[in-house]
Amino acid sequence: MTRTPLALAALASAAVSGLDPAEVQGAVQLPGHQFEVAFITDTEHRRWVVRAPMTAAAGAQMDAAVSLLGMLSRRLPFSVPTPKGFVALEEGGRASVYTYLVGRPLNFGRLPAGPGIAAELGRALAALHNVDRALFDEAGLPSYDADTYRTRRLSDLDRAAATGHVPTGLLARWERSLEEVSLWRFAPTPTHGNLTGAHVLAVFDDDSDAATGRVRGLTSWEDAKVADPADDFAALVTLASPAAFDSVLEAYAHARVDRPDKNLERRARLAGELMLVSDLLTAVRFADQRGDPRGGEVSPARLTRRGRGT
Repeated sequence: MTRTPLALAALASAAVSGLDPAEVQGAVQLPGHQFEVAFITDTEHRRWVVRAPMTAAAGAQMDAAVSLLGMLSRRLPFSVPTPKGFVALEEGGRASVYTYLVGRPLNFGRLPAGPGIAAELGRALAALHNVDRALFDEAGLPSYDADTYRTRRLSDLDRAAATGHVPTGLLARWERSLEEVSLWRFAPTPTHGNLTGAHVLAVFDDDSDAATGRVRGLTSWEDAKVADPADDFAALVTLASPAAFDSVLEAYAHARVDRPDKNLERRARLAGELMLVSDLLTAVRFADQRGDPRGGEVSPARLTRRGRGT
């Protein structure tokens, strides 16, 4: 089902008492996205976000994340989305409405090195990874030990190989890394699970001075789980400069309760490349749903352009 921004605004009004929409802006809906999203300003100039799951699976993910975020909001030094109301959807499930979080998304490709926002990001990730994993278990989120997670990665790679769209040389390199058991010795950690710059909200006291930056919030927690801490560095190590990544990692290591394992950066680079596997599988699934005979074809050039080596 595809809802208009006005329909989403009506859902928000039904979910939160006293929310009278004055303006609404719909978010761009891309293939593979599991939620319809709109941003609302009400007649009292308050800002809200409404999210409606598009599938039952997305709704279940959202509900699990909601349980987690209620507990995390009291334990993290930054904000997370905490719903202020829900409304039942005709097709089943429910939409959630929460207060708009202040801040602007970080562009990892332009992240400056040094003690400013890069170090803040490292400390924010450390705070998340230091959280007691029992909270994630209590919320009913997935939890993987190191070997199970490695096996899961191999299974995804097998599915991608079956599409015929992954170059043979790339498959072989990824398989070697996934079969290198010593690389996958890590302590399972609470993770965001899908951390990109779009999900990191930052504020700056001085827009011209990166040293004044702070991480204000993290959004989009539907992929949260107990798994490999390297996953939360995948987009960062792919897009940021080496100096900026080193600044993040140094601050992270100093703030972690447990010392990061020696292979974290190497697995993060691999995870950054394997994001393309996820993209491919999503494209194939989307093509299957549309009856596209090409099966979600992805070019070899796209599959190789992000790689930095593992």
